[in-house]
Amino acid sequence: MNERVLTPRNRGFLFLDSHPAGCAQLVADMWQACPDPAPAPAGGPLGDGPVALVIGSSAGYGLAATLAGLKRAGIRGIGVCFEKAPTVRRTATAGWYRTAATADIARAAGRDLVLLNGDAFSDAMKGQVADLIEQRFGGRLDHLVYSVAAPRRTDPDTGSTYASVLKPIGGAHRTKTLVFDDEGVPEVREVETGPAEGDDVEQTVAVMGGADWERWIDHLAGRGLLADGFSTAALSYIGSPLTAAIYRQGTIGAAKAHLEAAARTLDERLAKTVGGRAVTSVNGAAVTQSSTAIPGIALYTGLLRGVLGDGLVPPVHQLADLWDQLTGAAPLALDDEGRVRLDTFELADEVQAAVAERWESATTRTIADLADLDWFRSEVRRLYGFSVPGIDYAAPVDTDVPWPGHTP
Repeated sequence: MNERVLTPRNRGFLFLDSHPAGCAQLVADMWQACPDPAPAPAGGPLGDGPVALVIGSSAGYGLAATLAGLKRAGIRGIGVCFEKAPTVRRTATAGWYRTAATADIARAAGRDLVLLNGDAFSDAMKGQVADLIEQRFGGRLDHLVYSVAAPRRTDPDTGSTYASVLKPIGGAHRTKTLVFDDEGVPEVREVETGPAEGDDVEQTVAVMGGADWERWIDHLAGRGLLADGFSTAALSYIGSPLTAAIYRQGTIGAAKAHLEAAARTLDERLAKTVGGRAVTSVNGAAVTQSSTAIPGIALYTGLLRGVLGDGLVPPVHQLADLWDQLTGAAPLALDDEGRVRLDTFELADEVQAAVAERWESATTRTIADLADLDWFRSEVRRLYGFSVPGIDYAAPVDTDVPWPGHTP
């Protein structure tokens, strides 16, 4: 046991420690916020729901997909993520503690959920997952949700390691961004990001595009594990014209375009082989550990919340909608590009016009009146288990939380 009083220590939006009790309460709050099961859940009796695999299950939209799948769709199955264990000096990563809490919730709900910690890009993890589906879950997988945001990927075929970058394409880009000093005082700055050079685009596509998603489907199909009517969704984002140069039109956008092309290829193939579907799901803006690293996104999200207030749809509600569509509880609603759109609340013309007006007016002096800064700052801290209501942060907490095991 390693009990400590934990206080937030951070460098910008990156926190050095995570709070186990706060992370657990955050997961419990997401569970409570998720809508109850759909009127006609596809999975049948408790404990015998559809078998699902969530890749990237410990954070952001992947965590929301796991929790919404458990509660809304009654899934059982497997979650895969990559998190670091606690040490003598440091806590575990927040995703480690969130995963432990997710396992407790699944167990209490009577759902058989196995959570694996390792490199989702590796063939070894794909083989481990396939073995579990075969041996534990009846040899048939009904759904796969792919939600991976990673800085690098090693190609199992070549051994080459690729690194993703956040850069515009074609020229440098200047944008406003939001930062907080050590006392939490907000500042609006202008930052310039240099353009993609050399093989930056290809490297980013190799990490964040559709190659690994396709590899997962290939591996599972090769083992004969895809159920009739199998469906898969890769989670994506388009976002606002205000952030397009650094996001959708930048290196990450090139990767997302590759992901969408992979969806079209997979959709054709799955339709022929198992009567299945493959789609990308375009989600709305949210405060996540990956999104806070993108220049301009923090400012944009704070302004968006200032415009929408509680109309900013939380990820767990968006993913409940996606599960309804994947399981057939609701029709699969696609745009002209074959994408599920869960971001319509964000990209409505009147919303974007209001955000753009505030963006133009945003300065260090005016930002407190234009953006919901208290909400944004609290959301960032909650990613690491801090500023979660109901937690006594003056009390010591055990940081040695074990990874959730699973019985044979």
